[in-house]
Amino acid sequence: MGENRIKEILKIFEKLYPDAKTALKYDTPFQLLVATMLAAQSTDKQVNKVTSRLFKKYSGPEDFARLNPEDLEKEIRGCGLYRNKSKNIIEASRVIIDKYKGEVPRNLNDLMSLPGVGRKTANVVLSNAFNMPAFAVDTHVFRVSNRIGLAHGKNVLEAEYQLMENIPEELWGKTHHWLIYHGRQVCRARNPKCQKCALIHLCENPQDCT
Repeated sequence: MGENRIKEILKIFEKLYPDAKTALKYDTPFQLLVATMLAAQSTDKQVNKVTSRLFKKYSGPEDFARLNPEDLEKEIRGCGLYRNKSKNIIEASRVIIDKYKGEVPRNLNDLMSLPGVGRKTANVVLSNAFNMPAFAVDTHVFRVSNRIGLAHGKNVLEAEYQLMENIPEELWGKTHHWLIYHGRQVCRARNPKCQKCALIHLCENPQDCT
């Protein structure tokens, strides 16, 4: 896809979703980390429902590090894979305290060294909590970017590298959210609304959406 087409797509996205941002609710980088870990196999809406109660009881890594997995499981049972998430959140909290003096690390490798934290979660934290250049690729971002032609990745890592190459660095965070909004509202995995898509004239693969 040419540079001019990419610029036009980004301009349209900005008009469509000027206030696009993460739907997860949090007050600190640590809370965003926990919320993002909980979001795997769950919805942002459900995570917010859980964390609205959870963060009133336990707000920082010190609080979570003192818990045992069974206690935390009861608090996050509404999220999928809650048993594994409970263990990982507690262990990650302890590592943050012991190795990083209670502060969430601000680089990709250190974040990914935390139990239960993968590349997507790390990039979400870097971009949203620290306003650092990072491009998190979830299922929406992967699907929509490949359909439109912003990327042609065979997997999420390929798509991430291609998106970082094709999109100006200062727009990585915004484009991540634009692609998610578009994926949820228009370019759905099933029954996408191509007839209502403002990008249909720029899409490389509209036949995928019919």
